[in-house]
Amino acid sequence: MIRTLLVDDESLIRAGLRFILESAPDVEIVGEAADGDEAVAATRRLGPDVVLMDIRMPRTDGLAATEAIRGLVRAPAVVILTTFDSDEHVFAALEAGACGFLLKDTSPHDLIRAVRLAHGGEAMLSPQVTRRLIHRVTTDAPVRRRRDALARLETLTGREREVLVEVGLGRSNTEIAASLRMSEATVKSHLSHLFDKLAVTNRVQVAIAAHRAGLVD
Repeated sequence: MIRTLLVDDESLIRAGLRFILESAPDVEIVGEAADGDEAVAATRRLGPDVVLMDIRMPRTDGLAATEAIRGLVRAPAVVILTTFDSDEHVFAALEAGACGFLLKDTSPHDLIRAVRLAHGGEAMLSPQVTRRLIHRVTTDAPVRRRRDALARLETLTGREREVLVEVGLGRSNTEIAASLRMSEATVKSHLSHLFDKLAVTNRVQVAIAAHRAGLVD
């Protein structure tokens, strides 16, 4: 079972998420929280596998809570819940360690899929929204920032660089395996090496590194 924690200051939103996710046979809702402080405390207490995190909440917001949760030992995957256009801090949350994000009008099927992907170390990132995200993160990056990004890639092998580009395009492990003609196990191995060499914790940060280095438009 994928133990999941719901974090949103609106009880109606939490109820809707619970209703949808509990329809999946492999998802268990272990708790709810109405703000960032409650989210961190509940994560420590309940040890969820996945946290669905709203950004805009009273007291401690989702950004600070994500940073705190990702800093825990055996930290769960954090998926951001957002309206996207109005949540300025969602980008910082992704860089801080959130594994992806969902729009609040995401379909029930995609919501369940996102939880499963997060639990498996992947992210729910549609190509369209990924491009908007990366554009927002990288548009104003100075030349020095790009040079520093390229320097971080110097230790990568040719295959690791190819996987980096594929991740930057928003492709899943299955799609990468088909494109590069390798097994999914090999893709996961290369991703693990990318995480270590780039000092990141998830594939969203890998994608950002690819775009900052100019390897993906």
